[in-house]
Amino acid sequence: MIALRIFLSVVAAAFGSMAVYGLGGRHRDADADGKKAQLMGGMGDFLLHWFMWLLRPVTEFSVRHGLTADLYNWLGLALGLASGVFIALGQLENGGWALALSGITDILDGRVSRATGKTSLYGDFIDSTLDRFIEVFIFLGFVVYFGDDAVGVLLSVAALSGSLLVSYTRARGESLGVDCTGGLMQRAERLVLVCLACLSDRALTKSAHREPGTVVVWVLGLLAVTSFYTAVYRTIWISNRLREGERHRAS
Repeated sequence: MIALRIFLSVVAAAFGSMAVYGLGGRHRDADADGKKAQLMGGMGDFLLHWFMWLLRPVTEFSVRHGLTADLYNWLGLALGLASGVFIALGQLENGGWALALSGITDILDGRVSRATGKTSLYGDFIDSTLDRFIEVFIFLGFVVYFGDDAVGVLLSVAALSGSLLVSYTRARGESLGVDCTGGLMQRAERLVLVCLACLSDRALTKSAHREPGTVVVWVLGLLAVTSFYTAVYRTIWISNRLREGERHRAS
């Protein structure tokens, strides 16, 4: 019940801050626009820019006090590992909160590096690589959590596989000069859904008289389907761009 009260308090505070942001003019975040960041294919842009507005004081504090992007990178990795361990132990709420904090540090590392003008190839590499480690920790946690539940284990592995394929297709495309960020289920959407599933599973399953983990199973199924769809979409889109480029050079 304490975890549920904390969750409901956070939700209430979030809605209150959204109202303040909306009444204050809904200014778009320049850093997010510069990265061409989107949430849910653009449908969640209000939420994206609201959250960036919410994190602006933290970014400014970090820059002012010398907190580096590297600090946030490794803190995010530690929190991601903690989230996977909590999930494996069946402590879904704790896993959800650790994952939420890990996601925030992932946002902050990029914003701090750009705000201080210290972006680098090292930073890009370590950020994207540690992100993959975090996703592996999370989904392996679900594999352990579901144990002998074949469906839960299968969906955990499928969601992990789809997530890694989404990231791989983008990275491979970029290495060949084609940038593709389209599709339904990018990393931000995946983490948000997993986080919400962990935080709400116990309350929702209890009220619906279902087995614990039911909400997580449904979310993992959704992630598996939409991640594979996104990976296929990106594969086809990038392939077409590469063929068009080859035909253009040949002509």
